[in-house]
Amino acid sequence: MPIDLTRPARTAVRQCLGISPGETVLVVTDPPCAEVAEALWQAAREAGAETLMLRLAPRRVHGEEPPALVAEAMSQAEASFLVTSCSLTHTSARRRASAAGARLATMPNITPDIFTRALDADYGPIRDLTLRVGEILERSSEARVTSPAGTDLTLNLAGRAAVLDTGIYTEPGSFGNLPAGEAYIAPVEGTAEGLVVVDGSMAGVGSLDAPIRIEVRAGRARSVYGGRGARELDAILAQQGDDARNLGELGIGTNGKARIIGHILEDEKVLGTVHVALGANASFGGMVQVACHLDGILKAPSLWVDGRQIMRDGDLLV
Repeated sequence: MPIDLTRPARTAVRQCLGISPGETVLVVTDPPCAEVAEALWQAAREAGAETLMLRLAPRRVHGEEPPALVAEAMSQAEASFLVTSCSLTHTSARRRASAAGARLATMPNITPDIFTRALDADYGPIRDLTLRVGEILERSSEARVTSPAGTDLTLNLAGRAAVLDTGIYTEPGSFGNLPAGEAYIAPVEGTAEGLVVVDGSMAGVGSLDAPIRIEVRAGRARSVYGGRGARELDAILAQQGDDARNLGELGIGTNGKARIIGHILEDEKVLGTVHVALGANASFGGMVQVACHLDGILKAPSLWVDGRQIMRDGDLLV
């Protein structure tokens, strides 16, 4: 039986982006995500918007730029849904569109199943929790993350602003993922030290046959090992160059409806998880721009900021 995408599409259009009659709305998609894109196109038209859809060939990796024509359309539209198999979040095109005042929601590699489960939520409580977590991150200078799988990582956050992926993008220039629910921050480059053990899932790899162990020194992933998933990740990093090994993000999931399914769009939003990312962070306050941004999910983590514990074995204490 086909999945009914109408209700989550209306949530995205009306609650998340606040589409109004007469606005110009752009839906950017590629063939793997066309079903969700079509539902959003229909919901935006139902809301009275002048709605356009652009289909492009799938990008090769997360963070690769779209064609110039698509980038220009993103800057011209008042609101856009970027429903593509590879993420356009960390691209210059998205940053230019945000600077132009466009409201954007990115939905990399979204499936109908994710759309109906994690997006069909009440974003008021998600927003409130995300704001509390983000405020703590933004006031902090140092973070430490541990996990039962063996993670023990320290990061310098001094002077960096947190990004709040609340799901509510109704102000000009606002953007974020849908489904939403995370607060994240770019650590100061060159400061991350320790071991990351990814045991949830890994962008570019998916579900894992074994945990991926990443040794981090001076802010870079110096070695990656631990099974097929680790070999796949290391191959991706080798193709993209040394900047892809930058420890570029610390994030905390805040969506209680999200589940770890091997799909990073939903996995990084799961309440009670922490994720770190390798690669680009220039789009959210960092200094590294590379055509690669790969998140890894840590299960049941503990997190301290400036010595204060805000998560214990996956339970948020805020």
